[in-house]
Amino acid sequence: MEEKNKKHLKKPDWLKIKLPGGKNFVGVKEIVESNQLHTICTSGNCPNMGECWNAGTATLMILGEICTRSCRFCATLTGKPLPVDAGEPVRVAQSIRKMNLKHCVITSVDRDDLPDGGAGHWAETIRQIRAMNPGVTLEVLIPDFGGKPELLDLVVKEKPEVISHNLETVRRLTPLVRSAANYDRSLEVLSIIAASGLKAKSGIMAGLGETEDEVLETMDDLLSAGVQIMTIGQYLRPTLNHLPVEAYIHPDQFEKYRQAGIAKGFRHIESRPLVRSSYHAEKHLE
Repeated sequence: MEEKNKKHLKKPDWLKIKLPGGKNFVGVKEIVESNQLHTICTSGNCPNMGECWNAGTATLMILGEICTRSCRFCATLTGKPLPVDAGEPVRVAQSIRKMNLKHCVITSVDRDDLPDGGAGHWAETIRQIRAMNPGVTLEVLIPDFGGKPELLDLVVKEKPEVISHNLETVRRLTPLVRSAANYDRSLEVLSIIAASGLKAKSGIMAGLGETEDEVLETMDDLLSAGVQIMTIGQYLRPTLNHLPVEAYIHPDQFEKYRQAGIAKGFRHIESRPLVRSSYHAEKHLE
Protein backbone atom coordinates (compact mmCIF):
# COMPACT_ATOMS: atom_id res chain seq x y z
CA MET A 1 0.00 0.00 0.00
CA GLU A 2 2.77 2.44 -0.85
CA GLU A 3 1.38 5.93 -1.39
CA LYS A 4 4.21 7.11 -3.64
CA ASN A 5 3.09 7.39 -7.24
CA LYS A 6 -0.32 6.06 -6.22
CA LYS A 7 -3.08 7.40 -8.40
CA HIS A 8 -5.82 9.19 -6.49
CA LEU A 9 -9.15 7.39 -6.76
CA LYS A 10 -12.12 9.53 -7.67
CA LYS A 11 -15.01 9.16 -5.25
CA PRO A 12 -18.03 7.63 -7.05
CA ASP A 13 -21.49 9.17 -7.16
CA TRP A 14 -22.96 6.68 -4.69
CA LEU A 15 -20.75 8.14 -1.94
CA LYS A 16 -22.02 11.71 -2.27
CA ILE A 17 -23.22 12.99 1.10
CA LYS A 18 -25.75 15.72 1.84
CA LEU A 19 -24.54 18.55 4.06
CA PRO A 20 -26.04 18.32 7.57
CA GLY A 21 -28.76 20.72 8.63
CA GLY A 22 -32.36 21.01 9.80
CA LYS A 23 -34.19 21.78 13.05
CA ASN A 24 -33.55 18.46 14.75
CA PHE A 25 -29.89 18.55 13.71
CA VAL A 26 -29.47 21.91 15.41
CA GLY A 27 -31.28 20.65 18.52
CA VAL A 28 -29.01 17.63 18.93
CA LYS A 29 -25.95 19.80 18.28
CA GLU A 30 -27.02 22.21 21.04
CA ILE A 31 -27.60 19.41 23.57
CA VAL A 32 -24.22 17.82 22.82
CA GLU A 33 -22.32 21.10 23.04
CA SER A 34 -24.12 22.48 26.10
CA ASN A 35 -23.38 19.30 28.04
CA GLN A 36 -19.71 19.31 26.97
CA LEU A 37 -20.03 15.90 25.34
CA HIS A 38 -18.20 14.27 22.47
CA THR A 39 -19.68 12.23 19.64
CA ILE A 40 -18.07 9.78 17.26
CA CYS A 41 -20.29 11.44 14.65
CA THR A 42 -18.02 14.49 14.64
CA SER A 43 -14.75 12.93 15.86
CA GLY A 44 -14.99 10.17 13.26
CA ASN A 45 -16.30 12.34 10.40
CA CYS A 46 -19.32 10.06 10.04
CA PRO A 47 -21.06 10.46 6.65
CA ASN A 48 -24.47 9.77 8.23
CA MET A 49 -24.33 12.55 10.81
CA GLY A 50 -26.94 14.68 9.07
CA GLU A 51 -29.42 11.81 8.74
CA CYS A 52 -28.97 10.56 12.29
CA TRP A 53 -28.96 13.93 14.03
CA ASN A 54 -32.05 14.99 12.11
CA ALA A 55 -33.68 11.80 13.40
CA GLY A 56 -32.78 12.93 16.94
CA THR A 57 -30.05 10.33 17.49
CA ALA A 58 -26.31 10.57 18.06
CA THR A 59 -23.57 8.16 19.09
CA LEU A 60 -22.07 9.65 22.23
CA MET A 61 -18.36 9.13 22.90
CA ILE A 62 -17.16 8.91 26.49
CA LEU A 63 -13.73 9.12 28.15
CA GLY A 64 -12.76 12.22 26.20
CA GLU A 65 -11.86 12.73 22.57
CA ILE A 66 -8.17 11.80 22.59
CA CYS A 67 -7.31 8.15 21.96
CA THR A 68 -4.16 6.42 23.20
CA ARG A 69 -3.96 4.40 19.99
CA SER A 70 -3.18 5.61 16.49
CA CYS A 71 -5.02 3.35 14.08
CA ARG A 72 -4.27 4.30 10.48
CA PHE A 73 -7.93 4.45 9.43
CA CYS A 74 -9.37 6.54 12.25
CA ALA A 75 -10.03 10.29 12.33
CA THR A 76 -10.20 10.46 16.13
CA LEU A 77 -7.45 12.50 17.80
CA THR A 78 -4.54 10.52 19.21
CA GLY A 79 -2.14 11.47 21.97
CA LYS A 80 -2.11 11.90 25.75
CA PRO A 81 -5.71 12.06 27.01
CA LEU A 82 -7.00 14.41 29.68
CA PRO A 83 -7.95 13.02 33.11
CA VAL A 84 -11.24 11.15 33.27
CA ASP A 85 -14.23 13.47 33.85
CA ALA A 86 -16.16 11.99 36.79
CA GLY A 87 -19.20 14.09 35.93
CA GLU A 88 -19.48 12.78 32.39
CA PRO A 89 -21.76 9.76 33.12
CA VAL A 90 -24.44 12.05 34.59
CA ARG A 91 -24.23 14.52 31.70
CA VAL A 92 -24.50 11.69 29.19
CA ALA A 93 -27.61 10.36 30.95
CA GLN A 94 -29.15 13.84 31.10
CA SER A 95 -28.50 14.40 27.40
CA ILE A 96 -30.19 11.14 26.47
CA ARG A 97 -33.23 12.22 28.47
CA LYS A 98 -33.29 15.63 26.74
CA MET A 99 -33.11 13.92 23.33
CA ASN A 100 -35.99 11.68 24.42
CA LEU A 101 -34.22 8.65 23.01
CA LYS A 102 -35.69 5.17 23.15
CA HIS A 103 -32.41 3.59 22.00
CA CYS A 104 -28.95 5.05 22.26
CA VAL A 105 -25.41 4.09 21.28
CA ILE A 106 -22.34 4.84 23.39
CA THR A 107 -18.73 4.44 22.31
CA SER A 108 -15.35 5.60 23.59
CA VAL A 109 -11.76 6.21 22.71
CA ASP A 110 -9.17 3.67 23.84
CA ARG A 111 -7.71 4.56 27.24
CA ASP A 112 -4.67 2.33 27.61
CA ASP A 113 -3.32 4.93 30.04
CA LEU A 114 -5.85 3.87 32.69
CA PRO A 115 -5.35 0.78 34.91
CA ASP A 116 -8.82 -0.51 33.98
CA GLY A 117 -8.84 0.86 30.43
CA GLY A 118 -11.86 2.94 31.37
CA ALA A 119 -14.09 -0.08 32.11
CA GLY A 120 -15.23 1.30 35.47
CA HIS A 121 -16.24 4.60 33.85
CA TRP A 122 -18.11 2.63 31.21
CA ALA A 123 -20.07 0.73 33.88
CA GLU A 124 -20.93 3.93 35.77
CA THR A 125 -22.13 5.58 32.55
CA ILE A 126 -24.49 2.69 31.83
CA ARG A 127 -25.82 2.79 35.42
CA GLN A 128 -26.54 6.52 35.20
CA ILE A 129 -28.26 6.13 31.84
CA ARG A 130 -30.49 3.38 33.22
CA ALA A 131 -31.32 5.39 36.36
CA MET A 132 -32.39 8.53 34.49
CA ASN A 133 -33.93 6.87 31.44
CA PRO A 134 -36.12 3.92 32.47
CA GLY A 135 -36.93 1.73 29.49
CA VAL A 136 -34.16 3.03 27.24
CA THR A 137 -32.26 0.36 25.32
CA LEU A 138 -28.51 0.51 24.93
CA GLU A 139 -25.82 -0.46 22.48
CA VAL A 140 -22.24 0.01 23.65
CA LEU A 141 -19.33 -0.03 21.20
CA ILE A 142 -16.37 -0.88 23.40
CA PRO A 143 -12.58 -1.13 23.19
CA ASP A 144 -10.84 -4.46 23.83
CA PHE A 145 -9.70 -3.47 27.38
CA GLY A 146 -6.42 -5.22 26.63
CA GLY A 147 -8.29 -8.51 26.30
CA LYS A 148 -8.72 -8.75 30.09
CA PRO A 149 -11.93 -10.69 30.90
CA GLU A 150 -12.27 -9.12 34.36
CA LEU A 151 -12.44 -5.63 32.81
CA LEU A 152 -14.82 -6.67 30.06
CA ASP A 153 -17.01 -8.24 32.76
CA LEU A 154 -17.54 -4.81 34.36
CA VAL A 155 -19.46 -3.78 31.24
CA VAL A 156 -21.13 -7.14 30.66
CA LYS A 157 -22.58 -7.11 34.21
CA GLU A 158 -24.52 -3.93 33.40
CA LYS A 159 -26.35 -5.87 30.67
CA PRO A 160 -26.65 -3.43 27.76
CA GLU A 161 -28.87 -4.92 25.09
CA VAL A 162 -26.06 -5.00 22.50
CA ILE A 163 -22.29 -4.99 23.02
CA SER A 164 -20.30 -4.20 19.91
CA HIS A 165 -16.57 -4.48 19.31
CA ASN A 166 -15.27 -3.96 15.79
CA LEU A 167 -12.73 -6.12 13.98
CA GLU A 168 -12.43 -3.20 11.52
CA THR A 169 -10.76 -5.30 8.80
CA VAL A 170 -9.75 -8.81 7.77
CA ARG A 171 -7.02 -10.80 9.53
CA ARG A 172 -4.26 -10.14 6.96
CA LEU A 173 -4.68 -6.36 7.07
CA THR A 174 -5.12 -5.97 10.83
CA PRO A 175 -1.43 -5.20 11.62
CA LEU A 176 -1.44 -2.49 8.95
CA VAL A 177 -4.80 -0.94 9.87
CA ARG A 178 -5.03 -1.19 13.69
CA SER A 179 -2.23 0.14 15.88
CA ALA A 180 -2.42 -1.95 19.07
CA ALA A 181 -5.34 -4.26 18.48
CA ASN A 182 -5.11 -7.93 17.61
CA TYR A 183 -7.51 -9.88 15.39
CA ASP A 184 -7.67 -12.95 17.62
CA ARG A 185 -7.91 -10.89 20.79
CA SER A 186 -10.90 -9.06 19.35
CA LEU A 187 -12.51 -12.40 18.53
CA GLU A 188 -11.92 -13.50 22.13
CA VAL A 189 -13.62 -10.33 23.39
CA LEU A 190 -16.61 -11.02 21.16
CA SER A 191 -16.71 -14.64 22.34
CA ILE A 192 -16.91 -13.50 25.98
CA ILE A 193 -19.75 -11.13 25.11
CA ALA A 194 -21.68 -13.81 23.25
CA ALA A 195 -21.12 -16.37 26.02
CA SER A 196 -22.72 -13.95 28.50
CA GLY A 197 -26.01 -14.23 26.62
CA LEU A 198 -25.94 -10.63 25.37
CA LYS A 199 -26.11 -9.74 21.68
CA ALA A 200 -22.60 -9.50 20.23
CA LYS A 201 -22.01 -7.23 17.25
CA SER A 202 -19.00 -6.35 15.09
CA GLY A 203 -18.12 -4.52 11.91
CA ILE A 204 -15.48 -4.13 9.23
CA MET A 205 -14.56 -1.63 6.55
CA ALA A 206 -14.27 -2.49 2.87
CA GLY A 207 -11.92 -0.91 0.36
CA LEU A 208 -8.65 -1.37 2.26
CA GLY A 209 -7.36 -4.06 -0.09
CA GLU A 210 -9.23 -7.07 1.25
CA THR A 211 -10.48 -9.81 -1.06
CA GLU A 212 -14.01 -11.19 -1.21
CA ASP A 213 -12.79 -14.51 0.17
CA GLU A 214 -11.21 -12.71 3.14
CA VAL A 215 -14.48 -10.92 3.91
CA LEU A 216 -16.34 -14.24 3.83
CA GLU A 217 -13.68 -15.82 6.08
CA THR A 218 -14.10 -12.93 8.51
CA MET A 219 -17.84 -13.61 8.59
CA ASP A 220 -17.11 -17.23 9.49
CA ASP A 221 -14.74 -16.13 12.27
CA LEU A 222 -17.35 -13.79 13.72
CA LEU A 223 -20.09 -16.40 13.59
CA SER A 224 -17.80 -18.91 15.31
CA ALA A 225 -17.30 -16.34 18.08
CA GLY A 226 -21.07 -16.08 18.53
CA VAL A 227 -21.59 -12.71 16.84
CA GLN A 228 -25.18 -12.17 15.69
CA ILE A 229 -24.97 -8.71 14.10
CA MET A 230 -22.48 -7.39 11.55
CA THR A 231 -21.91 -4.13 9.70
CA ILE A 232 -19.86 -3.57 6.54
CA GLY A 233 -19.20 -0.11 5.13
CA GLN A 234 -16.85 1.66 2.75
CA TYR A 235 -13.57 2.94 4.19
CA LEU A 236 -13.21 6.67 3.55
CA ARG A 237 -9.81 8.24 4.07
CA PRO A 238 -10.06 11.00 6.73
CA THR A 239 -6.81 12.81 5.80
CA LEU A 240 -3.72 12.33 3.64
CA ASN A 241 -1.94 11.03 6.75
CA HIS A 242 -4.28 8.03 6.88
CA LEU A 243 -4.32 4.88 4.79
CA PRO A 244 -5.34 5.43 1.17
CA VAL A 245 -8.51 3.91 -0.23
CA GLU A 246 -7.52 0.88 -2.27
CA ALA A 247 -10.94 0.54 -3.93
CA TYR A 248 -14.43 1.98 -3.83
CA ILE A 249 -16.65 -1.05 -3.50
CA HIS A 250 -19.79 -1.01 -5.65
CA PRO A 251 -23.18 -1.16 -3.88
CA ASP A 252 -23.91 -4.43 -5.69
CA GLN A 253 -20.91 -6.03 -3.96
CA PHE A 254 -22.10 -4.76 -0.58
CA GLU A 255 -25.47 -6.34 -1.26
CA LYS A 256 -23.71 -9.57 -2.20
CA TYR A 257 -21.94 -9.48 1.17
CA ARG A 258 -25.24 -8.84 2.93
CA GLN A 259 -26.93 -11.81 1.31
CA ALA A 260 -23.91 -14.03 2.02
CA GLY A 261 -23.97 -12.99 5.67
CA ILE A 262 -27.66 -13.77 6.06
CA ALA A 263 -27.16 -17.14 4.36
CA LYS A 264 -24.29 -17.92 6.72
CA GLY A 265 -26.41 -17.24 9.76
CA PHE A 266 -26.18 -13.62 10.95
CA ARG A 267 -29.44 -12.44 12.51
CA HIS A 268 -28.92 -8.95 11.15
CA ILE A 269 -26.38 -7.46 8.75
CA GLU A 270 -26.00 -3.90 7.43
CA SER A 271 -23.86 -3.79 4.31
CA ARG A 272 -23.83 -0.63 2.21
CA PRO A 273 -21.20 1.96 1.27
CA LEU A 274 -22.19 4.53 3.90
CA VAL A 275 -22.95 2.07 6.70
CA ARG A 276 -21.11 2.72 9.96
CA SER A 277 -21.14 0.79 13.25
CA SER A 278 -24.13 2.55 14.77
CA TYR A 279 -26.15 3.10 11.58
CA HIS A 280 -29.78 2.01 12.13
CA ALA A 281 -28.64 0.53 15.44
CA GLU A 282 -32.17 0.47 16.81
CA LYS A 283 -33.09 -2.15 14.19
CA HIS A 284 -30.46 -4.51 15.55
CA LEU A 285 -32.64 -5.24 18.59
CA GLU A 286 -35.27 -6.93 16.44
